[in-house]
Amino acid sequence: MFGRWWGNRRNRVQRTNPLAGVRMPPRAGVLSCRVVDPVNEPVPGAELAVSDSVGRRVVTGGTDPYGLFLTMVPAGEYRLAVAAEGYAPYRATALVAENSLASLGDVTLQVAQPPEPPAPGDWNIEPAHSSIGFTARHIGLARIHGRFSSFAGVVRIAERMEQSMMHVVIDASSIDTGVRMRDDHLRSGDFLDVRRFPTLEFYSDRFVHKGGNRWAVTGALSLHGVTRTVTLDTEYLGLGNGMEGETRAACRATTELHRDDFTVSWQSMLARGIAAIGPSIRVDLDVQIVPKS
Repeated sequence: MFGRWWGNRRNRVQRTNPLAGVRMPPRAGVLSCRVVDPVNEPVPGAELAVSDSVGRRVVTGGTDPYGLFLTMVPAGEYRLAVAAEGYAPYRATALVAENSLASLGDVTLQVAQPPEPPAPGDWNIEPAHSSIGFTARHIGLARIHGRFSSFAGVVRIAERMEQSMMHVVIDASSIDTGVRMRDDHLRSGDFLDVRRFPTLEFYSDRFVHKGGNRWAVTGALSLHGVTRTVTLDTEYLGLGNGMEGETRAACRATTELHRDDFTVSWQSMLARGIAAIGPSIRVDLDVQIVPKS
């Protein structure tokens, strides 16, 4: 009977001790917290960064489906930064002792105010502070990074942001991957065929608010003589002022294109069973716009 009581007691202690059964290295401890929203619901996928007392990044990670973050670190003082889409950043400090748990308990994130939108009217894309880049795989191995260096565009901001429009024209011959022979091949009839199709064009009149500063910008992309519907996953970064005091707005956007959707294939290589360029291409945009004068 005494043995049964002792076994039950030991099991209760193990269930209430988060470190029970965890073998920690010498001079190490555990740092934990639970990230929740203002109504105490867990925030899964929140991004956390743990830095030491001199600002060096020690650990990065994310919360689990229950909002929990737990990591083992050397004993010492740490700074914790928490970020999640739609919430204001959170920062805290913690002292982790050797062979012990330092818990911050529930970390409550406050809903972030969305950045102020651009004023209604026509805004030009400013090429000097914007970029259109892409990433593709070469023969299924290394990634190739490139960009289009010549483009122009205008964004018409409506009174209701959802009714805004944009039109972007890209010079196909301005493709640049840093290797002249490869760029000449990409301009040829095997790929972009710039003599027949000198531009890529994107037109959108559908802006859908996804919450916080996230938008889905859906439109028609014309490439290589084919037009397909494409959605840009867009993050609006807000307003700022340039060197001469001019108002600027900025955003980041990504999308993924499939070569076969636009009949861009290197047929002579594919016939021999060699996929010279991967089937999908990731496109990354960093855009600044200024009011049209």
